[in-house]
Amino acid sequence: MNRYPRDFRGHGPNAPDAAWPGGAKIAISLVLNYEEGGENNLLHGDAQSEAFLSDIAGAAPWPGMRHWNMESIYDYGARAGFWRLHRLFTERGLPVTVYGVTSALARNPEQVAAMKSAGWEIASHGLKWVDHRDMPPEEEARQIAESLALHAEVVGEPAQGWYTGRCSMNTVRLTAQTGKLTWISDAYDDDLPYWLELGDHDQLVIPYTLEANDMRFATAPGYITGEQFFTYLKDSFDTLYAEGQAGRAKMFSIGLHNRLIGRPGKIAGLKRFLDYAQGFTDVWFPRRIDIARHWAATHPHRRIERPSQMSRDRFVARFGGIFEHSAWIAERAFDLELGPAHDSAAGLHNALARMFRRASPEDRMGVLRAHPDLAGKLAQARRLTAESTLEQASAALDALTDDERAAFQRLNDAYVAKHGFPFIIAVRDNTKASILAAFQTRLSNDTETEFATACAQVERIAELRLKDLLP
Repeated sequence: MNRYPRDFRGHGPNAPDAAWPGGAKIAISLVLNYEEGGENNLLHGDAQSEAFLSDIAGAAPWPGMRHWNMESIYDYGARAGFWRLHRLFTERGLPVTVYGVTSALARNPEQVAAMKSAGWEIASHGLKWVDHRDMPPEEEARQIAESLALHAEVVGEPAQGWYTGRCSMNTVRLTAQTGKLTWISDAYDDDLPYWLELGDHDQLVIPYTLEANDMRFATAPGYITGEQFFTYLKDSFDTLYAEGQAGRAKMFSIGLHNRLIGRPGKIAGLKRFLDYAQGFTDVWFPRRIDIARHWAATHPHRRIERPSQMSRDRFVARFGGIFEHSAWIAERAFDLELGPAHDSAAGLHNALARMFRRASPEDRMGVLRAHPDLAGKLAQARRLTAESTLEQASAALDALTDDERAAFQRLNDAYVAKHGFPFIIAVRDNTKASILAAFQTRLSNDTETEFATACAQVERIAELRLKDLLP
C-alpha cells in the first residue's frame, strides 16, 4: 500500500467549536519550560556543553569541556528568573503549565515545591534537555520510561502531560504508546487540540508554539526588546479573539523560559501583554490539563473507518459503486498515495475523480453509459442501484404523473439518439422543473460539449454520494 502519513487536513474547513468554559472567546495557555540542570553538561554525563537557547551569540558546544558562561546563564534561570516569573503569575492568580525536564526538577527541589504550592501543572519535558533526533527508538523509549518514573518520584504524582521539544520522528508515537499521558504537545500543527489514533489508543494532542515563544530572544529572526514580544503576543491575541467572537474560538499557547523571559528587560513585554489580556472578561487562562479535560468531555474522540487504512477488498466494496457500476475507478484509486487527507469526502472524491479523468475516453464513456435514464424503464422496474433510487426520489422522479413520465421518456430517447449516452445530471442539486429545463437546453449542445458536461455531472454525483459516507 502506497500511503502518506502526514495529515494536512486536521479539523478540516469546519473546525469544531471549542466551547470554552464560560463562553470564553480564547484560551491562553501559559507554559514555563524548566530546563535548568537538565541541559547538556559534562556533570550530567554528556560529551559536550550546551549550545541551545541562551543569550550567548553564536554559541557552539564545547566537546569534552564545561562552559562556564553557558552554565551561568542557565543558573540565572533557576536562581532569579524563575522566582521573578513565580511572583508575576501567583500575584495575578494565573495558572501555569510547567514543562519540567525531570533531571532538572530533581536538582531544583525548592522550585518544585513553589510550583506545587501555586497549583501549577507540572508536565514532563523528558529526562534530559538534549537532542533526540539521532537517538535509537529503544533508547528513547527507555528514557521516556525513566523520565515518567523519576517525575512521579520527584513531584509526588505522575505526569499527565508530555513535551520533549528537541524530539525525534519517534517521540510522539513512543510517548503515546506508554498509555500513561492525558495529553502530549510535541506538535505545532493546529490552534485546537485533536485526537491521534495509534493502534487501539486514542491520544489527545495539544499543539504547542515556537513563534509566540520567548525562544525568539535567542534565535534569528527574533525579538530584541520586550516591546517586540508584547506586540507579537497582542497581535496574536487580537486575531484569535476576533475569531472567537465569530464563533471559532481557539487556543493560544505562549512559551516561556526562566533564563530568557525571566530577565528584567524581557519580562516587561510579558507584563504588558498580561495587563492587556486580563482586561478582557471572556478570556480563559487554563493549565493544559484543564484544556485536555475540557476537550475530552466536550469533543470525545469518534473513530471512523478510514479509507486510507482499508484493505483493497474493503476499499473497493465500500467505494466501488460511487461511480455508477464502475468499480475499476476505486480499484485504481486504491493504488494512489492515499493518506489522512483522503479520509474525508472531499479528499477521497479527488482521488476517485483523478482516476476517472485519467481514464481513456472509451472508459469514461463506459461510465456514462452505466448511468440509468432519469425516470426510465429501470426505475419503473425498480432495478436502479440504491444510490440512484434515493437520488431520483429526492427530486420526486419516482412520483411522476403519466404525462411527466412520457415527457421524460421522450427527452431521454432524443438525448441518447443524438449523443449516444444517457442524460446525466446531479439530481440532488435540482428540482423536477430544473431537470426538465436542463434537458431542453442540453439537447441543443454538440456531443463534445455534452460529453464534458456529463463527465462533470458524474463527478458531482460521486461527490454527493461520498458526503453521505464520510466527513
